Amino acid sequence: MPKANIILDSEQIKNKIRRIAFQIYESNVDETRLILAGITKSGYHFARELKKVLEEISDLEILLCEVTVDKKNPLNPVITSLDPSEYTNRSVVLTDDVLNSGATLIYGVKHFLDVPLKRFNTAVLVDRSHKKYPVKADFKGISLSTSLHERVEVHFAEGNDRVELL
Repeated sequence: MPKANIILDSEQIKNKIRRIAFQIYESNVDETRLILAGITKSGYHFARELKKVLEEISDLEILLCEVTVDKKNPLNPVITSLDPSEYTNRSVVLTDDVLNSGATLIYGVKHFLDVPLKRFNTAVLVDRSHKKYPVKADFKGISLSTSLHERVEVHFAEGNDRVELL
């Protein structure tokens, strides 16, 4: 098993999330409500952490939305925990932990394009720059140049958050 290199530790992740939250707030300062739509598991956890900081630094009403994309069959319908009427004509930020090929993010984006939105952005903790799809992260914690054989894993564990390169 390859040795993991820690790219970001818990404190660094916390700082990245705080910076991204400020960037999101700056882009949505004229809004009253913001939807943070996190891709299931780590992307949703990332959205929850962003929500905590945004609630500290702003008076925005933040709604969390869990977004489920079938990674094995991405043409299957995307499922959201909020009804589309709750994000219609609202500002939405779609979040994921790692932007790798862009497949998960692009299918998530496609889902939200079926609804009229006021503003739409994407946020990732790690951007790997190995995109197969024309999707970009508007807000990112770190850009990481890696080989295709390397893997990036984000672990959210209370007091032991970390990003590892394997």
